Amino acid sequence: MRRGFKDNYFEEALKMRNLLEEFGSDHGIRPPTILGVREHVFTGSVSSLASFMSNQEGSFVTMGQRVLANPLKIRMHYGHPDVFDRVFHITRGGISKASRVINISEDIFAGFNSTLRQGNITHHEYIQVGKGRDVGLNQIAVFEGKVAGGNGEQVLSRDVYRLGQLLDFFRMMSFYYTSVGYYFCTMLTVLTVYAFLYGKAYLALSGVGESIEVRAQILENTALSAALNTQFLFQIGIFTAVPMILGFILEQGFLKAIVSFVTMQFQLCTIFFTFSLGTRTHYFGRTILHGGAGYKATGRGFVVRHIKFAENYRLYSRSHFVKGFEVVLLLIVYLAYGYNDGAIGYILLSISSWFMAISWLFAPYLFNPSGFEWQKVVEDFKDWTNWLLYRGGIGVKGEESWEAWWDEELIHIRTLGGRIAETILSLRFFIFQYGIVYKLHLQGSDTSLTVYGLSWIVLAVLIILFKVFTFSQKISVNFQLLLRFIQGLSFLLAIAGLAVAVALTNLSIPDIFACILAFVPTGWGLLSIAAAWKPIVKKVGLWKSIRSLARLYDAGMGMLIFIPVAFSSWFPFVSTFQTRLMFNQAFSRGLEISLILAGNNPNTEL
Repeated sequence: MRRGFKDNYFEEALKMRNLLEEFGSDHGIRPPTILGVREHVFTGSVSSLASFMSNQEGSFVTMGQRVLANPLKIRMHYGHPDVFDRVFHITRGGISKASRVINISEDIFAGFNSTLRQGNITHHEYIQVGKGRDVGLNQIAVFEGKVAGGNGEQVLSRDVYRLGQLLDFFRMMSFYYTSVGYYFCTMLTVLTVYAFLYGKAYLALSGVGESIEVRAQILENTALSAALNTQFLFQIGIFTAVPMILGFILEQGFLKAIVSFVTMQFQLCTIFFTFSLGTRTHYFGRTILHGGAGYKATGRGFVVRHIKFAENYRLYSRSHFVKGFEVVLLLIVYLAYGYNDGAIGYILLSISSWFMAISWLFAPYLFNPSGFEWQKVVEDFKDWTNWLLYRGGIGVKGEESWEAWWDEELIHIRTLGGRIAETILSLRFFIFQYGIVYKLHLQGSDTSLTVYGLSWIVLAVLIILFKVFTFSQKISVNFQLLLRFIQGLSFLLAIAGLAVAVALTNLSIPDIFACILAFVPTGWGLLSIAAAWKPIVKKVGLWKSIRSLARLYDAGMGMLIFIPVAFSSWFPFVSTFQTRLMFNQAFSRGLEISLILAGNNPNTEL
């Protein structure tokens, strides 16, 4: 048997003699080298997240592996309780692999090894082994990140290359669909959403979208609207739920399957799976670009406890929050400057994208036990501000200081190719400023490059002002009075200049918000490029300024996420609703009793 958090049942252990006899049975041209066994996930009743993982795992270890073994003959080893032919494997390269980077998903490489050396992997339904899956969102995200990164390394491995060369067409397609192809298609799904939104933003900012819509109305051409409405129907994801429903019907019967599916919808399973989509896309894509996937211990223990705001922010900031805010910015640009055929037209086109962005931004706090308890929210805010403002140093970990965490987040950018790729990807953030500055009332109908150049001068002035206000107090001990005078004078001049611009020019209040919408993505693009070329920026001496700007962005993103969470925690029924939604009845009752016994002590752990 192979690794994992597993628990064999006594009555199932009595069947081991029958299972071992399968090595001598006829299973086709070649004798079996790995005997696959189904699993019974016993942690599904702990919480809604555990139920989602249990259903997801159950569909794969029952129907999925059954079909993979016969008739597709492409089942591998996935870390499940499989039984190996020891003599076959140790005489053909062994079970485990040497590299902890390429072979991060060590289990499936045992299946690759067996298949490449003419082995035969079977699957048997009459015996099962109990297995505990992750029950907390952070555990699940870390596990899925590890698996996605491992699939990224598999794409780069020689084993997958050789399988692609040697398998026949049908087995190769089955192998692609059940391994690296699944993650590749997941990444393409998210990239398609980005391409759609950036395309709509381009049509909105360039004015092409409005001219197309007006011309279609004049000619009474409804083909475009029909195509977009059809796209909305597919965006709902109706057809993606069909396999799960069929799996429930097969295992539980028709009526129970419908009840289970509806229950999962009430438990917000759609938000969870949308969030998992972002997890898999981020780690798979980052591994493809930079390599270097690492093992992440999830523990797989019974972890149902309140996760602090700072811990969630550290884990999901770059994988979900940044991308979620980018999608929100694109949707706001399309709303402000796009040609919308009424509110209904905008909602139909953007509701799925809004749902994805909101899921990426707030799912960690929605599925966080006691995430809307006011006492814990206040304590979380203190912890988050302490972490954000604490300066790093030698031996300081990312859990203790924002500076140390930020340095850790940049470790994966090591090669020249990776730096160039990050730079090219960051160029997309400059599209916002280039399009929005020509939509301001201030510039009128002027479309020359001078307007774009002046916008960069304004941005440079804002960065200088930011540097003046964030000047290090330790360096300025000898001229505190002069520094504060310069800061006060700069603030007054900035306010006076803005007031004069509003009074004497065509600059309007909406233009000011539009400038914020334009400059925020540009600043993030500059920040991302500077982080990619960290060694050069350090030599130039600009790294401290870049770090201060990055801290400001993280503080801003954190506050935009924290404010809705804090506002929701004002209402006690939100916390009660979340507890009933997430956990089974016994755990919910115990949680409520523990909160009563805890009194006003916010530090009491669940």
